[in-house]
Amino acid sequence: MKLFPELEKRYTADCYSAREAQRLAEMIAFGPIVFQASRLMVKYGILDAIRDSADGLTMDEVASKTGLDAYTVKCLMEASLCIGTILVDPVTDRFTLSKVGWFLLTDEANKVNMDFNHDVNYEGFFRLDESFKEHRPAGLEHFGDWNTIYEGLSSLPEQVQKSWFAFDHFYSDNSFSKALEVVFDRPVKNLLDVGGNTGKWALQCVGHDPEVHVTILDLPQQIELMKKATAGKPGAERIEGCGIDMLDFNAAFPRDKEYDVIWMSQFLDCFSEEEILSILKRASDILGPDSRLCIMELLWNRQRFEPAAFCLTMTSLYFTAMANGNSKMYYSEDLIALIEKAGMEVETIIDGIGQGHNILVCKKKEKQSHMIKEEIIAKVNGFLVDEFEIEESLLEEGASLKKDLGIDSLDIVDIIVLIDKEFGVKVKSEELAKLATLADLYAFIQAKTE
Repeated sequence: MKLFPELEKRYTADCYSAREAQRLAEMIAFGPIVFQASRLMVKYGILDAIRDSADGLTMDEVASKTGLDAYTVKCLMEASLCIGTILVDPVTDRFTLSKVGWFLLTDEANKVNMDFNHDVNYEGFFRLDESFKEHRPAGLEHFGDWNTIYEGLSSLPEQVQKSWFAFDHFYSDNSFSKALEVVFDRPVKNLLDVGGNTGKWALQCVGHDPEVHVTILDLPQQIELMKKATAGKPGAERIEGCGIDMLDFNAAFPRDKEYDVIWMSQFLDCFSEEEILSILKRASDILGPDSRLCIMELLWNRQRFEPAAFCLTMTSLYFTAMANGNSKMYYSEDLIALIEKAGMEVETIIDGIGQGHNILVCKKKEKQSHMIKEEIIAKVNGFLVDEFEIEESLLEEGASLKKDLGIDSLDIVDIIVLIDKEFGVKVKSEELAKLATLADLYAFIQAKTE
């Protein structure tokens, strides 16, 4: 596994003493209570009051400043003392803020994460187990009867929407200035913003370059939200929308113009690997030889600091229980493999953008003159054995596809799918029907990959 240095240091050796490990295990066991108690310490103003006092506060003083009753203050502050967000002077009984408490109170990322987990995730996460077993976001039913959270965004309760968008935009918005430098390091006339959401990035683009035109590709209902969000804003006349269901593998990307850049920001993490491959193939289909696909994602294993990797891997579970049941924050090598399988290659990866974004700049692969025949034989023989349970001893080049291997018209359909999956080649059933021997099949694939 490829890990950035701080992550490798943390994840490859046990760094806790026995007592520290035991404490962390208990923190996990009481995790929901730790979360809610800490959230209320912020909401009720207790941490604020303690921070603003030069010499700390007693429990009675906290009750007086916050207007809370003694029972509430005692329960929350004793719990917080054990959690580690406040400290006590045993002589004066005055409480002060710990480093953990300071971050809990002042760190903007922590505020966004806490609101997101409380408003969007908390109750639905009770069904995480069910979500894994059924491969669907079972927790989403807490809010409505949708297949994915994206379909229901415009219908979520107002506070849930607010916390969802704050979480989504916090990470991307802080990366926009550097991302603009990457995208506009050369002239860009037309940009396709795939999954453009409310149009924030599109507005940044038209504000940055007075010549660029942006097409946002997203769900039809999201396009309507985007139009309302961008209406009347400078450059909005150079932003247009195109409604599409990304999960419809037959829904082609627009070819109305030649796009210099296809942009995807915090988008592919909303899909499964199979769905990502379909999206990337459709992007590759319209990508010109001089065009680029720029993918901005938060790759958990390429984070400079360990807390960022922690937040990202926890966010993967939000996708499981609440968003769609099948996506995650991706490991870089898994995403790169999908890019290559879609017929593209990564030119460069730019790390450390904003709150930890990574931009993968991709281009279309130059056509290979020939696949190595041995590679084709290995892959074809592999799926004939694995998928069709044909004995390996029968796989001789002169073997008849029909008589010796028993391949019929129904099998042809499955072979078409497997050829597309293994070689990125689309073929027609009538083309395969003309092939007589296994050698013909090898030669046919080799010709198609030229």
